[in-house]
Amino acid sequence: MDVKLLALMALLSVATCVPTSNAKPISLQERCSCRSTLNTVPERSVKALKFLHTPNCPFQVIAKLKNNREVCINPETKWLQQYLKNDINKVKKSRRLNNKKI
Repeated sequence: MDVKLLALMALLSVATCVPTSNAKPISLQERCSCRSTLNTVPERSVKALKFLHTPNCPFQVIAKLKNNREVCINPETKWLQQYLKNDINKVKKSRRLNNKKI
């Protein structure tokens, strides 16, 4: 009986000394940041935009508003589409100018 108790105590002490992992469970890693999106966020109320593209989620746009709230915006919102189009054109123009200088 003492041998079984000693073995159990040894097993418990080893189990409590095993380091734990700081990694998130798979179910949390695969969650999308934006579960629902808003269509009616005015452009003038947005302080900053963050774009996320993960393998298991569609293209996501997170806006930090001037009141420090964060909301997910529908990527199909008209003003956001125009913003992205203008930004892409600026990048293309900048690359063309850089290539001409070289």
